Amino acid sequence: MCLATSCSKEDYEPVFYNNPEASINIPIGFPEVNNSYYTNIPTKYGVELGKKLFHEKRLSADNTISCASCHIQSNAFADNNAQAIGIEGRIGLRNTPPIQNLAFMRFYNWDGSKLQLESQPIVPIITHEEMDSSIIESIGKIQNDVSYLELFQKTFGDEEITPERIYNSIAQYEYTLISANSKYDKVMRNEGESFTENEAQGYQLFQEKCSSCHSTELFTDQSFRNIGFPINPDSNEAGRARITGIDADYMSFRVPSLRNVEYTAPYGSFGQFETLIDILDYFDEGVLDANNLDPIFKNNGNRIPLTEQEKAFLISFMKTLSDTDFIDQ
Repeated sequence: MCLATSCSKEDYEPVFYNNPEASINIPIGFPEVNNSYYTNIPTKYGVELGKKLFHEKRLSADNTISCASCHIQSNAFADNNAQAIGIEGRIGLRNTPPIQNLAFMRFYNWDGSKLQLESQPIVPIITHEEMDSSIIESIGKIQNDVSYLELFQKTFGDEEITPERIYNSIAQYEYTLISANSKYDKVMRNEGESFTENEAQGYQLFQEKCSSCHSTELFTDQSFRNIGFPINPDSNEAGRARITGIDADYMSFRVPSLRNVEYTAPYGSFGQFETLIDILDYFDEGVLDANNLDPIFKNNGNRIPLTEQEKAFLISFMKTLSDTDFIDQ
């Protein structure tokens, strides 16, 4: 069999393979996986194919940008740019979100525009500021690549490359990106780790002041809230209201998970804050008022008062959510 990626489709002879389910450890205490997971359960070769597609720059119009270009593993699959940067240096509308624990999420993207992970990959492929391509153009670039023909054969039983198979494979890979082995997790599992005094103080403060939004083992309640962050000057931005058309959703965004937050600066829907202390200072000094400002702020003078020592404690705790195994896997 010809192994070079430049080999043509005519050189390819299909072989049938066993494709077992991938071994995925669902962490204890995590929410139920979403319904789409059960209709697209990760398989050995589906995950391998999805990972290859995730790193495939030919999905972009000029062959320079892949999913992995913005979702960088060492940054918990986010990046360090205020807003995503696509082909030709084009600046996107929003900050690149980390992609971890997606199997347990009910909404995707900052505004919750996608309810199924399988429908999300088309967004960066066709968006002008990201890959600026089309799925048909992308398929055309890889349809004679033997390495892909083999993986589609192994995954689906034949070598046909379709949009749905591409989306499903990328989703299968992303379903495997589970982060649940931070110091916090080890402390909760009684694995011999313990919080320092500062971390313990931060954990207590976190439960008092932060856990109503950053709840569950995902450290997000997956709700949409306007918490008075500085507003994106781009006139295309409206937050959740872009999807629902409801005034009450204006500038509301999905509450982000705080897992691996140490690695994902800058923060906010368009990178408004460079550091964690910048956010805590902003909460302490007072956020922007709005008719739909979240009651947590609205009912408390538009702020979360914090002393400098409390801020330091909170950051110490949030750093216990860093999962080095996850970013190094």
